[in-house]
Amino acid sequence: MAEAEQIEGTVEHILYRNEENGYVVLDLNVSGEPVTVTGELGDVDEGECLSLIGQYVTHPRFGQQFQAEACERKLPNTTESIQRYLASGVFKGIGKVMAAKIVEVFGERTLLVMETDPMRLMEVRGMSQRKCEEVAAEAKHIFSLRSVMTYFESYGIKNRYAMRAYRVWGDQCRDVIERNPYLLCEEEIGMSFKSVESYAHDLHIPRDSQCRVGAGILHLLRHNLTGGHTCLPLDRLCPAAVQFLAINETAFYEAYNKELQEETIVEYKKAGSEREFVYLKEYFDAEEYITDRIGVMRDFGIRDNTDYEAMIDAAEKSSGMTYAALQKEAIRAALSRGLLILTGGPGTGKTTTLNAIISCFEQQGNRVMIAAPTGRAAKRVSDLTGYDAKTIHRLLEVQFDPSGQQKFVHGEGNPLACDVLVVDEMSMVDVLLFSNLLRALRLGCKVILVGDSDQLPSVGAGNLLQHLIVSRCMPVVELREIFRQAQQSTIVTNAHRIVHGEMPDLMRKDSDFFFFHRTEFDQAADLLIDLVCRRLPSAPQYRFSPTKDIQVICPSRRGTLGVVELNKALQARLNPPEANKSQVRSPLYEFREGDKVMQTKNNYDITWTKDGENGQGIFNGDIGHILSINRRRGEAVIDFDGRRTVYPIMLMEQLELAYAITVHKSQGSEFEAVVMPLLGKFEKLSYRNLLYTAVTRAKRLLIIIGTPQKVEQMVMNNRRTNRYSCLRDMLERSIRPEEPDGTEMETLPT
Repeated sequence: MAEAEQIEGTVEHILYRNEENGYVVLDLNVSGEPVTVTGELGDVDEGECLSLIGQYVTHPRFGQQFQAEACERKLPNTTESIQRYLASGVFKGIGKVMAAKIVEVFGERTLLVMETDPMRLMEVRGMSQRKCEEVAAEAKHIFSLRSVMTYFESYGIKNRYAMRAYRVWGDQCRDVIERNPYLLCEEEIGMSFKSVESYAHDLHIPRDSQCRVGAGILHLLRHNLTGGHTCLPLDRLCPAAVQFLAINETAFYEAYNKELQEETIVEYKKAGSEREFVYLKEYFDAEEYITDRIGVMRDFGIRDNTDYEAMIDAAEKSSGMTYAALQKEAIRAALSRGLLILTGGPGTGKTTTLNAIISCFEQQGNRVMIAAPTGRAAKRVSDLTGYDAKTIHRLLEVQFDPSGQQKFVHGEGNPLACDVLVVDEMSMVDVLLFSNLLRALRLGCKVILVGDSDQLPSVGAGNLLQHLIVSRCMPVVELREIFRQAQQSTIVTNAHRIVHGEMPDLMRKDSDFFFFHRTEFDQAADLLIDLVCRRLPSAPQYRFSPTKDIQVICPSRRGTLGVVELNKALQARLNPPEANKSQVRSPLYEFREGDKVMQTKNNYDITWTKDGENGQGIFNGDIGHILSINRRRGEAVIDFDGRRTVYPIMLMEQLELAYAITVHKSQGSEFEAVVMPLLGKFEKLSYRNLLYTAVTRAKRLLIIIGTPQKVEQMVMNNRRTNRYSCLRDMLERSIRPEEPDGTEMETLPT
């Protein structure tokens, strides 16, 4: 957010050092003035001269600091600075007294002697041979690491990557990387393929070298994860790699076969097909583990003599409700089988059924845990059921290793302490997260998966819920009946019409679903802004808060009716700049006190307080309101659904305005009122389950602005997101569908 600056000075004190990732906090003497510096600077020590590029930021607790992005270092070259450097503790066994003696003997050549001929230190009075050998070994390590850091800096490679590389390959780091610079793309190092390409070009690595082509193949597989693909067909991967890397097929297959031999990739053929699908090993392992674990859990299921009908009758009496036949079927399957997918559209009684299932399990003395993929989804299921719910990441207790890769506290060696796990909003869960969740369950733990398979699939790779359903690998109950109370809602009835490929009723003006016909972008934008800012808040039957109750949901980020432009227009009306209102600029928006904002990436370090309790983590999709901005202290106070956090201004690039959000970002949430513009081409986003997902976000009111033709186009386009995955085939190949004894399980058609 701020322009880069350059400072130079001498390291006075090391205040903090993380040996794993090279993160350092230090005091730098800059022309006689102390400056606190932070950054991944590696092995810097007191007495060194540093030239740093970065920017000044204000930490909420520690005040102004210089956040360094790049570092050029020089060893101390005066006797005073060398003596201080040695006395800082950088070499074990050398304290202040010995440092003075060494400098007295060798003067300004001290560090050169220690690097090239360290055994000469025996010339110093009081230095024994044993201590000299220890210092020599220490010097070899320190100067080797420093040499690696300096070498990488000369190519513009950041210190954190140099530290990771040195941790993996040690003193041989430079030789290893120069032979194959694309090793820097491996996950434990984490450099992008594009960044390494520049370095490899400087090293004159041939375009068709196996190391480059192999890394390019892995890069393409990783890149396509963002499109939801857990694998790619070989007949698509090969031409893509040939074009991307500017090579021929011979070079591709030489590298491809080597990657297969080294098991960095895995090849899989579907049953009855000769087509090869290529996986990154991690994603093949995830889908294979899901398949194997579900098979084990099915076989482990115990059929006992429990009178489940009596339990259902008791649940009806305690709740004062009468369950429909399919609801009873779902409760019975959950209790007797221990594996269940409960699905269905709005108004079909999923929450009522889930509450009954949880109640019955608790009556049996089972420990029940509830999880959801996002914070808002967890809050929603908690509000609906009255039971505490956590995000899956929080439940598994996510941590990060030095290279930034996530790992979980709970896994096969440390399972969760629960007998029943309920996962809501399963359509949002990807295969990698689900495999980690299954690893954290004890063998006898029962699993209830709740979701709407007609909604958008997960942002992460895979089409998990859909494949679990159509493979018939476990009992699936789809609740189809719309209950009488829900039938009064046009939102609910229109949602079901949409999902069945029928046009919604756009003519009614007396319900909770309204359609405004507009053909011009400017007119549609003006109407939307007027509805959100004036008409709906002032309407006596609604009195909606324009920021807390109303949510604009858009198919696209771009254009006049896209998220970015509508956010700016709505902010101008709802929260215009004022002389006494603090604001701060981000790359995309100007944030002001009072703004509605959304977190756009998971941040596990931000702390918050709620009702006197402390917690940690603000997650992608969390919506909040800026209560105050203190530019002098470099912090903003933001309320995320009651979780109040002191948010560093330097992290506000992780936020976006949230007066308008995309349909994908709205998943797992419900809003009192939704206003949705449907005008424009956005052909790649004009399909049925995107419209259905948006419509089902509204609780009391839904307004669509656009043309009937656009609505019809989306309804008629039942194009499911085409995602390459072999999970369904794995499940169908390894698991024989089996119905509960004596029952007729309701399942979705394949």
